[in-house]
Amino acid sequence: MHETINRLRAKKGDEGFTLIELLVVVVIIGVLVAIAVPVYLNYRKGAADKSAQSDVRGAVSAVEQFYTDNGNVYPDTQSGTNDGSSTGVSSLTLNSATVTGATTQVITLSDKTQLGYVKNSDGSYLLCGNNTGGTTDKWYIYNSANGGSVKAASKKLTLTTCV
Repeated sequence: MHETINRLRAKKGDEGFTLIELLVVVVIIGVLVAIAVPVYLNYRKGAADKSAQSDVRGAVSAVEQFYTDNGNVYPDTQSGTNDGSSTGVSSLTLNSATVTGATTQVITLSDKTQLGYVKNSDGSYLLCGNNTGGTTDKWYIYNSANGGSVKAASKKLTLTTCV
């Protein structure tokens, strides 16, 4: 019995981690965090950009549905920002002052997305949008005169003119 107790007392000095081992683990965790945080932030910016692009695509569908439902008349120009404040809007309702009893279409805006719709005098329209949580000044635009898909704009746009 005394042998067992003496053996246990002798092993007592081997318990736990040394300060060097703990410091090595902390440094490794620090390196992993330093790598992961910027990658995560870039993913968030990319997701916000894709959200704005998706909102512009959804707006194209809503405008075309409005056009079809209301005797080939495009809705009136409007814009809005979903910034989470009391002045922000979570959706835009498309309507036309020139169509009596017009059916409306709703464009839902994602969080921090701003969207502008401009009706041109030549019978075409522009849609532009961006997300303030995304890449700085990355805007997306759709020009119905050109057709095609939603494209990234090469400059900062204004919501009221989309130029």
